[in-house]
Amino acid sequence: MTSLEIRELGTLPEYAELFRLFDEIWHPEPGNPPVTVELMKVISHVGGYVAGAFRGGELVGGSVGLPTADRALHSHVTGARPGQGIGVELKRHQRAWALGRGITRITWTFDPLVRRNARFNLVKLGARPEEYLESFYGVMADAINEGDESDRLLAVWRLDRAAEPYTLEGAVAGVAERDGRPVVTAADGPVVLVATPPDIETLRREDPAAAKAWRLALREVLGGLMGAGARVTGFTADGNYVLNRSHSGHPG
Repeated sequence: MTSLEIRELGTLPEYAELFRLFDEIWHPEPGNPPVTVELMKVISHVGGYVAGAFRGGELVGGSVGLPTADRALHSHVTGARPGQGIGVELKRHQRAWALGRGITRITWTFDPLVRRNARFNLVKLGARPEEYLESFYGVMADAINEGDESDRLLAVWRLDRAAEPYTLEGAVAGVAERDGRPVVTAADGPVVLVATPPDIETLRREDPAAAKAWRLALREVLGGLMGAGARVTGFTADGNYVLNRSHSGHPG
């Protein structure tokens, strides 16, 4: 396979090409793109991150991020053609870009119901969710989110330290899966497991009621526990968030 080149973008034609790629990935409704060409130009101009991944001269992925007031980089949108390992390479480039500017935290939001994204963020990268954001973008209108409410987890990737390993000692189920639907149980142990559906995108299309039940279950349990001070410490191989209730607040 042709090697991957990742670099910052700096011209309006390049921003337009990335805009078209994001449109191909998300199929948003007209007037509701994840980021416009003009905004990419502004973000780059003020010192933000706008990068593209190229294979054989073809744009196959990209990422746009904004510097924050507390010296972090907020990765607003990252997208890539599937099955080529582009996502992790984009994140590595983003990490190097941030560290080269003295930035040691990268944040982004992701849907807690999307199991593969949770695994990528928590297991592959070692980021940790630090806040549950209810209906963060309102009801979204694109081919992936299918009008679902936009609850998000705020992932924080601390570049100057490794994520601590989690424990399952004393773990109890807060949300379990039964016949494709969530079952909320009494989460009264020191460690709580919160299940996720195997494929929420397909479920939204084929069984919207079940998808809605998953959304509300995670909002109640995952969101409720995090709001009460529990920390997400990991993600299991079979698709469960691991929360430790002995911690309060966020790590420093």
